Amino acid sequence: MTKTISFSSDISNVELPKKFSYPHNYSPHALAQIAAKELQYYLTHQTDFSHNFGIKNPKSTNAVGKMFGVLVVQQQNGNLGYLAAFSGKLANSTQHQHFVPPVFNVLDTNEFYLETEEQLNELTHKIESLESSSNFIKTKKAYQKTQQLHEILLAEEQLKVKQQRKLRKQLGEQNNQLNINEEFYLREYEVYLNDKIAPLKNTYNTLQYHIHQLKEQRANLSAWIQQKIFKKYAFLNYQGDSQSLLAIFKDSTQNIPAGAGDCCAPKLLQYAYKHQLKPICMAEFWWGKPLQTSIRKHLNYYPACTGKCKPILAHMLQGLTLEENPLIAQLKEEKKITIIHEDADLLVINKPHELLSVAGKEIKDSVYNRIQRLYPNATGPLVVHRLDMSTSGLLLIAKNEETYKALQAQFINKTIQKRYVALLEGLLTDKKGTIELPLRVDLNDRPKQLVCYQHGKKALTQWETVEVIENKTKVYFYPITGRTHQLRVHAAHYLGLNTSIVGDDLYGKKADRLYLHAENITFEHPTSKKQVSFIAPSPF
Repeated sequence: MTKTISFSSDISNVELPKKFSYPHNYSPHALAQIAAKELQYYLTHQTDFSHNFGIKNPKSTNAVGKMFGVLVVQQQNGNLGYLAAFSGKLANSTQHQHFVPPVFNVLDTNEFYLETEEQLNELTHKIESLESSSNFIKTKKAYQKTQQLHEILLAEEQLKVKQQRKLRKQLGEQNNQLNINEEFYLREYEVYLNDKIAPLKNTYNTLQYHIHQLKEQRANLSAWIQQKIFKKYAFLNYQGDSQSLLAIFKDSTQNIPAGAGDCCAPKLLQYAYKHQLKPICMAEFWWGKPLQTSIRKHLNYYPACTGKCKPILAHMLQGLTLEENPLIAQLKEEKKITIIHEDADLLVINKPHELLSVAGKEIKDSVYNRIQRLYPNATGPLVVHRLDMSTSGLLLIAKNEETYKALQAQFINKTIQKRYVALLEGLLTDKKGTIELPLRVDLNDRPKQLVCYQHGKKALTQWETVEVIENKTKVYFYPITGRTHQLRVHAAHYLGLNTSIVGDDLYGKKADRLYLHAENITFEHPTSKKQVSFIAPSPF
């Protein structure tokens, strides 16, 4: 049964794209948006499955939002249609009538995974039973208690000997034979204690060894099934070549991420290639309750992730004509740096948006490289702090190492005061406040950051409303810490201001630019020791 869905909307006047969108940075084509709207209508009215997305009740604790995707395809007869997919599982299943199947269905009863999963569960049950048994707990407790007691007894005897030697030394008595006897006594006493605990230790070690063997057996079985699954995930490309996950990630420095191949884009392209359908354009959107970690908002479009999907799509899109990465195109435009202040020790510059502070792996043009060319005799590390590539505003440049260290110390001690201006997509109920959400890098979707209370670094932002402009809110941000993308995440996350900065293509929606500008900076000049302040008025 074909999974190609016919358009119910009139698309006769919509021009086809000349190239397939760059999947990791794109604005959805009109055809993809129409297909997405039709899929959203289906999700709103369908009765094929039951899943709590949390749309009606976002506070529901068991609600789970989901990423969906559409791929507009051209059939061999020239007609257009589209395919639909969801990431991972939906309603505890990998397959549903309206959506393309997974690249490899681990839940297929004819495949090896379910049987092996039962074996893994059985091993886990045995391990948990042994570790929670009264015999093991009693033996472990008795051994640890006795071992601790013996360590105390040995330490007490060692202290007695030490004190006796100290006393003899104070009295001027030297008795080498007595010292030797004491050493012999301590060794014998330690042997005595070890012999005394040996039966209990052997019993405990035997139980531990049995548990260790089961854990090792489980780990080996888990590794075996993982490798077998990686081989089963075989991806086609437009040229008809197939590669497994193992082949795709063989030159990668990272391990194959969990869930690789189960995102929307690989599923959609795989089905298209298998059924001789030509990919035209694609879009992915979030449906339902936002995540607590990475930023996902209902109905917003999102690019394919970099950790799981980028290596896979690099293979799958071979043979298709792709649009250039819009980011690369933007960075080709000449951006002018304005010098706000200059003296013998430092510069204060106004960085334009879409210019890196320091060179990246693929993009070399940056503030650092330009300043290096302008001041070839400067001895300092130059760039004292950084702004996101898309953020404009004030940056400090040190001409020598002493100035760099002095300014760095002020950043570390949080004595430098900074004020940013941002334009937010929505309205705020409060006039000012503080946001404290710990951040870390999203390992599966760099360079994005996510909120993580377990491993994240402290991130603190103060803010206040400036004015409301056509249902958008202009605010001042005062970052107390300086984490990557801190202001962008604190604005967009639902536990923060819950409204993204205008033009934020990572955490919100694209616009002509990111409306975030570092407008004011105040610090102590390293040479004059006077407090100085500089302003670069916001361009918006």
